[in-house]
Amino acid sequence: MDGTTAAEPRRRRSIGRLFRVALLAAIALVGVAVGALTALYWSMDRTNGHLVSGGVDRQYVLHVPSTYSASTPASLVIGLHGFAEWPAHLQQISRWDTLSDEHGFIVVYPSGTSFPKRWRGNGSVDAQGTRADVQFISELIDALSRQYTIDAKRIYVNGLSNGGGMSVLLGCELADRIAAIGSVAGAYGLPLSECRPSRPVPAMVLHGTTDPIVPFTGGAAGPPGRVLPDISTWVADRAALNGCDRRPDESRAAPGVTLRRYTGCRDDAEVAFYAIEGGGHTWPGGVPMPVWLTGPTPRTVDATREMWRFFQRFTAAAPRDFSDIPAKTRYPLP
Repeated sequence: MDGTTAAEPRRRRSIGRLFRVALLAAIALVGVAVGALTALYWSMDRTNGHLVSGGVDRQYVLHVPSTYSASTPASLVIGLHGFAEWPAHLQQISRWDTLSDEHGFIVVYPSGTSFPKRWRGNGSVDAQGTRADVQFISELIDALSRQYTIDAKRIYVNGLSNGGGMSVLLGCELADRIAAIGSVAGAYGLPLSECRPSRPVPAMVLHGTTDPIVPFTGGAAGPPGRVLPDISTWVADRAALNGCDRRPDESRAAPGVTLRRYTGCRDDAEVAFYAIEGGGHTWPGGVPMPVWLTGPTPRTVDATREMWRFFQRFTAAAPRDFSDIPAKTRYPLP
């Protein structure tokens, strides 16, 4: 056996050791990165309230405007974060607090469950056969109503992505308590055939045409096997659920923004749909999210202000006339 042949096994063993060391180092780096991201996630996931619902401690972020007075019933807006997000993040990007301070309503941002955080917006039940997230939101409304003077006829819910889908479920399950709903870039996992509200619930939907996470034209998205609906078709079906006219009134709400209003609905429970050209999986008019991850944040429409203007028209009893609410927002936003 010559020297070259004898050295070959040693060289292979050396390469093998180097490979194992490199692999372990890579795994360690991934672990450190995951640990750092997890720590960052939990450090940002700050809340200021909690309640026990279904035996589980549930958290939320509450914002009460300085102008609140117990002698005057206040509207309540519920904001639901998206998948892998958290209450304080929606609070930041949506700027609901700013509008709360301007108009005097209370806003609460509940927290989903698990890690990453999520809502069971597809209507699934837990081991006890309970829709735990629906129960939590209902009990949260009860708890806040005991602590503050909440106008029971003016409770509204809205959300982003997975939170938008949860808003739809709440409109189905808590129609007697929710005056109107809003959804931004919503992921709709609940078949509308399973939505049987006690009354028609008005809805506003906003969705970007280039959403990279919840495709505007529908299709496979998220976990394997999950197929999401075409947004335009879904909105038309949601309007049909309210008994609206099949053909919407279509207009240009802002540059690159098409507004379709489904009217002639039972109990005047209108459905409004903003299709935003070039919009990503973001909160229009809100704090921009990373373009590489979610796509662009449109500045041509402010989702928060448009939803609040829409919400003000409706109560759990009867709608208000649209014309008496001034549109103060000017587009494009800075």
